[in-house]
Parts: sequence; structure tokens; C-alpha cells
Amino acid sequence: MTHLRRSTTPDWWPIRRKEAPWSVKPSPGPHPADSSIPLAILIRDVLHYAKTLREARLIVGKGYVKVDGAVRRDYKYPVGLMDVVELTPTSEYYRMVPDPVSFLKPIKIDKAEANLKICRIENKTMVKSGRVQLNLHDGRNIIVDQEEGRKYGTLGSVLVNLEEGKLVDYYPMEPGRYVIAFDGVNVGRHGTLMGWIRPLRRRDAIATVKAKEGEFKTVLDYLLVVGKESPVLKVTE
Repeated sequence: MTHLRRSTTPDWWPIRRKEAPWSVKPSPGPHPADSSIPLAILIRDVLHYAKTLREARLIVGKGYVKVDGAVRRDYKYPVGLMDVVELTPTSEYYRMVPDPVSFLKPIKIDKAEANLKICRIENKTMVKSGRVQLNLHDGRNIIVDQEEGRKYGTLGSVLVNLEEGKLVDYYPMEPGRYVIAFDGVNVGRHGTLMGWIRPLRRRDAIATVKAKEGEFKTVLDYLLVVGKESPVLKVTE
């Protein structure tokens, strides 16, 4: 199907469920459908740069919107965690960050920060010539030398230069790092990772995070490392 019933859309999409039977169905892309939002809905219902879907499609179709530095003309393109959205006519930049109320929301950032993005390492694989391929959460794959690849671990985060596609820094998933929850009941909360209790799989471990408003517990797999002792990029308004 090319459309999605409004009654089955994610609860956090800011659309009226009974206004019309259909909504925009996200295209296959770097983010899952339930944790991303189509560009047209982002432009129309979140940023309010359009009043109708027709206007939103026109804005996207004319190439006025970039995601992670690349022009996206597909109004169904899925925008997800930590993606950088640029509106070229107004020179405005937004980063999609976890939020306790709206699950995922855009916050304004400056131009200098728009070229950087934090990505989580979901997997590591060996490729030809003994090199290591890092599989990141946004579908991006970066190949590094085998010697360099040894320092990277799954669930850790890398700071990526979007223009050059190169790694700027690395933040392993370990106690003392600054993290933000992007899923679960604590989505949007952030603080210092204190440690975790591991049952079987590491991803299923229950982590403890020390935030300003107090400690909270969540699944380790729901956390994104965003810095050492503080966020290296803007993650809250």
C-alpha cells in the first residue's frame, strides 16, 4: 500500500486521526516506520511551513529540504533520530532529538553544528582486505582499517562529519558517559550512565542513569551516548 490509515499511525505523529482516512506512509529508508516521521508531515504538521499536503509536497519536490546535507525530494522520506534537517530558503537547521512529550522533535541548531551528527554503532562486520565496516543506526556504513576498528564497540557512538563522511570522535558505551534515552517510558531523559545489570544479552541489560531530577532505569539498548561528561552537540532546547 502507498498510503497509511491514520488510525494506525504512530501515536506521537501530530495529526488528527479523524480528519481524513489516510496519511503519508514513510518510504523504506534508514529509520523504522514507527520511530520516524515522513518529511511532508514534518514540514506541514510540526514545523508549519505548509498548510496542506500539496504545499508540503511542493516544498520538498523543489529541493528546498536537505536531510543530513543531502537534498531529499521524496515527501515520504523517513526522518529519524539525530537527523539534521535544513531548510535552504531560510537557512534554518534542525536536529531531531528524543522528547518526553512528542517522542521525537526538531530543535533549532546553528550552521556550525549542522555538519556534525552522532550515530550509534549497531554492528561491526569484516569486509574485504580485512577492514572493518561500522553499521550505524541511520543506515550509514563507514569502513575503517582493522587496527582502528578494534577500538570501536557496538552501542558506542561516533561523531560523524556529514560533509566528508569521516569519523571525528568516538564515545564508548561505558559508565561515566553522558547518554540520552530515545525509547521506552524515559524517552528524552538524559544524564550520566552509572552502570548496568546484565542478564544474558548486553543489549537487554538494565541501566541506571543519573539525571538532574534523579536517577532512572531503562534498557541499555534504549540509550544513545552523546558525549563524555556532557553532550558534545545540542540535544535539548
